[in-house]
Amino acid sequence: MCSVVFSFGFILPEKKQIPVQGASIHDWNANSFWYYPWGRSRVHRGLDIFAQQGTPVVAPTGGFVLFNGNIKMGGNVVFMIGPKWRFHYFAHLDKAQAHRFGFVDAGQQIGTVGTSGNAKGKPPHLHYSIRSVFPQFWHYKANTIAAWDRMFYVNPDKFLRS
Repeated sequence: MCSVVFSFGFILPEKKQIPVQGASIHDWNANSFWYYPWGRSRVHRGLDIFAQQGTPVVAPTGGFVLFNGNIKMGGNVVFMIGPKWRFHYFAHLDKAQAHRFGFVDAGQQIGTVGTSGNAKGKPPHLHYSIRSVFPQFWHYKANTIAAWDRMFYVNPDKFLRS
């Protein structure tokens, strides 16, 4: 039974769309993923997609919401797991609207762009990152900051462009 559930996570379809309604690839800096130095976290593990305050944030793929709440650095956040056992993290939201322990479809609104957490005083944006449950050994780069940690992250720019 466990192997069936495990396999199911890899065969679920992964519809992909930009998580900020109306945004395009011109609304983020593709080079900001894994940029160093980056404040208290040392390295930037995601993309910042800039938009006006209150712009809808939508699920880029279907998934199951694990957390909807507030944390110190991320502010109002939504954390979900989607196909291929990938965790999707949405931070600095003005409002987080997804229901904890509920399913969301690709394109369903989960919040709005804001400046919560450590984004206070900065332009409104969505911090979006993707983390894999399983290491992706081909992402390891020796002699880089957090080289081991990098194996567990998916570049959101490449994910959204594919």
